[in-house]
Amino acid sequence: MEKNKPFEKFELSNIKNIIVVASGKGGVGKSTVATGLALSLALEGHAVGLLDADIYGPSMPTIFNLHNERPEVKTENGKNTMEPIVRYGIKLMSLGFFVDISQPMLWRGPLAASGLKQLMNDTEWGELDYLIIDTPPGTGDIHITLLQQYNINGVVIVTTPQLVALSDVQKAISMFRDPNVGVPVLGVVENMSWFTPVAHPDEKYFLFGKGGGEKLAKRFNIPLLAQIPINEKLCESCDWGDLDQLFNDPIIKRGFDDLIKAI
Repeated sequence: MEKNKPFEKFELSNIKNIIVVASGKGGVGKSTVATGLALSLALEGHAVGLLDADIYGPSMPTIFNLHNERPEVKTENGKNTMEPIVRYGIKLMSLGFFVDISQPMLWRGPLAASGLKQLMNDTEWGELDYLIIDTPPGTGDIHITLLQQYNINGVVIVTTPQLVALSDVQKAISMFRDPNVGVPVLGVVENMSWFTPVAHPDEKYFLFGKGGGEKLAKRFNIPLLAQIPINEKLCESCDWGDLDQLFNDPIIKRGFDDLIKAI
C-alpha cells in the first residue's frame, strides 16, 4: 500500500454510531463498562449492538450467562451470516459463542483480524443506533484492524485510579490520537473508583487509590466522563449473568447515566 494512501474501509450503513471501549491494561473492568454502557443506551430506547472483540479472552458469554448459546448461522447464495443473540434488548456477538472459552485461542495476528472482520461484517445487526465494541487490552492487531477497516465515531478509555494502570492507558490514548488514526477520544471512565458496601451506602473505601482518572483526563485535555464505584452486588451480577441487578445501586446507575449523557 502506498504511503499516506487512506485505507479502504467497510461501510456499515445500517449502524449509525460505532463506539469502541478500550484500555491499555487488562483487569480494569473494561467489559463491565462496555456492558453497562450498552445496557444504559438500550434502556434509553436506542437500538444497540454489543460486539465482544476480545478474540483471546471473550467475556460476554460469562457476563450475559450465555455459555451454552450458539447464534444461528444462515447460508444464502454461498454466503454465511450470523444472527446475534438478543438479551436485555441488546444484540450480542462474540467469538466465545463458537469456541470453548476455557481453551486458549492460538491465533496469530492475521487470523485474529480475519475473525474480527467476520464478526463485524457477517452478523445481521439490523438497524442500530449504537454498536459498542469491547476490545482486548493493549494496542494490538484487533485495534489496528478496527481503526483501519471501519469508521469509528469515538473511543471511551477505561482506567482504574491506580498509577500502574494509568501508565499503560496513556499508550492507548496516544494510539487513538495519532494523526494517522484520527479517531476522537470521547474521554475517560474511571472504573472501581471506590468500594461502597451495599449495607453501608454512605461509606467509601478507595481501594485502588484516588484521583487517577482525573489526572489522566487533565494530562490529555479530555473529559472525565464518569466515575463508577464497585460493590459486591456489581461483581456478582457480572459473574453470574444477572444483569437485572446491575443498576440496583443508585450510585452505580448514576455513573453510567453520566457516561451516556456525555456520549
